[in-house]
Amino acid sequence: MSESQELEQLAIKAATEAIQLENQGLKKMAVPKYQRAIEILKKLCTTYPDISQNKIYTKYITQYENRVRELKGQPIESDGATDKKDVVNDMILWEKPNIKWSDIVGLDSVKKAIEDAIIFPYKRSDFFPLGWPRGILLFGPPGCGKTLIAAATASEIDAAFYNVDAASIMSKWLGESERNVARLFESSRLVSDRGKAAIIFMDEVDSLIGARAEEVGGEVRMRNQFMKEMDSIVDKNKKLHVYIIGATNKPWSLDEAFIRRFQKRIYIPLPDVDTRRGIFELYSRQLLKVGNDVNFDELAKISGGYSGSDIHDIVQAVHLKVVREFFTKCNPNDPRAKLRPIIMKDFSDILTERRPSVSKEMLLKYDNWYRDFKAL
Repeated sequence: MSESQELEQLAIKAATEAIQLENQGLKKMAVPKYQRAIEILKKLCTTYPDISQNKIYTKYITQYENRVRELKGQPIESDGATDKKDVVNDMILWEKPNIKWSDIVGLDSVKKAIEDAIIFPYKRSDFFPLGWPRGILLFGPPGCGKTLIAAATASEIDAAFYNVDAASIMSKWLGESERNVARLFESSRLVSDRGKAAIIFMDEVDSLIGARAEEVGGEVRMRNQFMKEMDSIVDKNKKLHVYIIGATNKPWSLDEAFIRRFQKRIYIPLPDVDTRRGIFELYSRQLLKVGNDVNFDELAKISGGYSGSDIHDIVQAVHLKVVREFFTKCNPNDPRAKLRPIIMKDFSDILTERRPSVSKEMLLKYDNWYRDFKAL
């Protein structure tokens, strides 16, 4: 695969994740994914100006930029200037994520760690004379529930939820990026002072505070400001209910100075067999009709190595297979025509065509990093 094809696949992946987040009701959390797709597509157009797909890439850039503006409640067309005072306001998810603990299949040890660090201290802080962890790092393969865990935590304690990404923090204006960081933490502390918890969620946190071989001055100042603000939040002598949840697929890219500021470092692994069964059942319940011969125990056994996102895509592909069969064999205008039930063979056919998205080599890297830095 050429470099341009790899970039195209990365853009497609980011856009697909954005659409999935929107479908789950997490509209504001879809914004950084769309912005990531835009960034990659612009790089494609700049690096390969002569390829025929550039018109298509430009079309999608415009489409995703407009979608980002819609999700932020901004006019579809603008000159790119934004009110600097609104930067932090844009990060807050005013529309609460409709995700609960019960919506997350498995990950019981992860839920317990989050309860110990966030939920129990928030409900009874008088039980914690030594303070409690306020920096939590969720790491592991993509598509295993890191974002859902963060969203469910916010729902569990009705916290103000700040969705932070590099695009929302970084600014072309001198000194503005570090001021954005300061405003972010100032706003979250104000929320805590008023008796409400605040969760600062940093998805793909390595893009913000990852180790860099070379950095420009603005990045250095922004990272130093982040370190200063995190130190003020994790101070055990303060009773702030401000929590920082970082999520990353590449924990080895993090600066070690930041790693120790995440007192909890929690591995979100690939789902085990019981969890895979639950995920298959969860997504299959949303389909119109599933035949009695579908054996979820068998599906769980033969899908080892697949992520939760992979399983979602498998169930979706099975449904599309049945829909395509309907449109090719039936008259779609006939009101009596119905989709046939999904059967076990449909799942078997799709599974033979789809491989897990996470390699064994990548899993080994996670295991090694967990061994060196785990703090559950």
